[in-house]
Parts: sequence; structure tokens; C-alpha cells
Amino acid sequence: MTIIVSVKINDGVVMAADSAGTMGSGQIYLHANKIAHLGEGLPIGAMSTGAGGIGNESVETLMKDLRRRFAGRDPARPEWKLDPARYTMEQVATQLRAFLFEEKAAACPEPTSLQLRLCGYSAGRSLAEVWQVSMTGQQCPPPRRIMDETAFGVLWDGQYEALNRLVLGVGFDIADVLAEHGLRPPEAMRLQEKLVRDLYAALSVPAMPMKDAIDLARFLVETTIGFVRFAVLLPKSVGGMVRIAAITKHEGFRWVQGGDPTISEGGPRLGGPIR
Repeated sequence: MTIIVSVKINDGVVMAADSAGTMGSGQIYLHANKIAHLGEGLPIGAMSTGAGGIGNESVETLMKDLRRRFAGRDPARPEWKLDPARYTMEQVATQLRAFLFEEKAAACPEPTSLQLRLCGYSAGRSLAEVWQVSMTGQQCPPPRRIMDETAFGVLWDGQYEALNRLVLGVGFDIADVLAEHGLRPPEAMRLQEKLVRDLYAALSVPAMPMKDAIDLARFLVETTIGFVRFAVLLPKSVGGMVRIAAITKHEGFRWVQGGDPTISEGGPRLGGPIR
């Protein structure tokens, strides 16, 4: 399990994630990197939740392999190079699915459950988009745009419970609990929808500064880490360093906190004041 959070505002997108990685044996490591820069010099990033790899290859390594293809440095797939003046986020999402599902997962005997959130800008566009690729066992539908250029706000995935309660006002299993208390399932679902509409806490506005969006994303990941740590019945599978990246139109992809020290992302990290 993990927690990934994206905050989309007018000025760009912030991506944040914890660093806990749970092995099939139950062993938990605290230095997994779930955020990747997908386009060298391009404003594109991705986050993952679910399986930490496909077969013997980690998601982190696979994302670097894909970035290499997008940069035109894979001699076996020169046609995958992204044209900085023409590429679209839909194209990137489609190729990401083809690489991970059709090429990698198809060759793996074990089914893979993996969800990827792709954030960034199409070539020449002023506002960002958010796309999703979901692999569940042997199924992987076409990529889905979950935020177009005109949509803004906070999205989270992985360990839902803490942020469902904080932002939506109800826990993940509220419909089941209502049914246990005598409501028929259709009535429970309708009441759940009404409760979410009435209790929803708006935490961002499109015009908020990037620095505040970064602080919000960090707060939401840290809140989930603390909730999981102290919740008696939840597995301790969220934790470690909070990694944060920001994607903006002019600065592109930049690490804010906890980036990969083994690679250069093409520019300075955002360690100072952020306007």
C-alpha cells in the first residue's frame, strides 16, 4: 500500500508520495521512489501505487527505461521519441500503457495490479492535465483523463482512509456500515453521496500559489502516514520520506523534496523560495 497525492492548480501540478515499499513476504522498506520524471526536459511526471514492480523489474527502473525511450536513446525503439513541439499527454499515457502492460506485464507469468497517475503538459499548452493507467491482473483499459485542463483540485490514491475521512467527511466503508445499520444498499449509496456533498472540505483553489500547493500535498501525505502509524487495525505499509515534485509550464519538472540523487533532472531543485 502507499499514498500518492496530486494537487492541480493554475500554475501547475504538485505530486507527492510516501516511500514505503511492501514486499510479497510482508517486509517493508522505506526508500522506494514512486515519482518519476518521464520526459527529459519536458514537463511530464508519473506516480505509482500498487505493485512495486513487474516481474524482476521495479517500477522505478521501468520508468527510467521509458524515459530513455521518450528521449530517443533506445536504438530498438527510435519511433518512441517524443517531439517536444507535438507530443500530447494522451500520447504519453497510451505509450506508457503499451510499455508496461502490453510489453512488460504480458511477458510476466504473475498478474500485476498497478495504478499510474500521469501529470503534465501537452506540447504548447498553458494548463496541465492528469491521466490514469490502471492495471488489474490481466486487465488494463485504455488510459483515462481524470483531470482535463479546466479541472483543478486534489486527488489521492492508495491508502484512502485518512484522506477520505479528512476531505470527504466519511470513511471508505461508509456504505457498508450504513447497510449494517439497516439501510438497504441503494439507500446507503444515496446517503453516502449526500454526506460527501455536505461534508466535503475544499482544500485548494485554482489560483493558490505553487508553494502553498506544495505545502498542501506534503500535509496530506504526512497526515496519511501519521494516521496509518497510529491506527491499530491498519497494516503499517505507508511511511518513510515524503517525496515531492512540482511541474510548471516554464520550469518543467523539478524535485522539491526527496528526489532521486543518482540522476539529473535537467535543472536545480526547488529548495529555495517558490513563487
